[in-house]
Amino acid sequence: MKKAMKKAIMMIALLAVPFALQAQTKFHDVEANEAKGPVAKISQSIMGIEQVTTFTKDGKMQRDGMSDAVYNEEGYLQTAKIEAQGMKMDVSYQWENGMVKSQSMDVMGQKMTVSHTYNEKGAPASDTIDAAGQKMTSAYTDYQYDAHGNWISRKTNMMGNEIEQKRTIEYFE
Repeated sequence: MKKAMKKAIMMIALLAVPFALQAQTKFHDVEANEAKGPVAKISQSIMGIEQVTTFTKDGKMQRDGMSDAVYNEEGYLQTAKIEAQGMKMDVSYQWENGMVKSQSMDVMGQKMTVSHTYNEKGAPASDTIDAAGQKMTSAYTDYQYDAHGNWISRKTNMMGNEIEQKRTIEYFE
């Protein structure tokens, strides 16, 4: 009986190893993009600039202009190089409780930090941009969510202008 029990325990342990390895290689890039679940693609327009981000089934992000991504052992994005509109930036990410607390970047020699607060659904409630000591906070309102609980529309007020942000999210089956 003891031999059968040891064999059963070893079988369970061997079966658990692939799951533990999968957990170690899971990326949290979906969360870095203010979403959750089996997201395959997020399409959005940010101030007239179309942006499409795709994800592998294990959550790793792929986006034009993004390179040299570095992850910690838990799969959280730490740094990346981003090129947009002819500008190159090094971006670093700080995480807290599984969500991006802030992003810091060097934009044309100026340090800029974007800090996030979150609402009860885990979507950003506000962002504070600190560019060379000048701070600007934008609150998000009028959220609309999809069936997975991810935001697909929200409004913010930036420098006196109301901006509606919309995005389309596709999921893996």
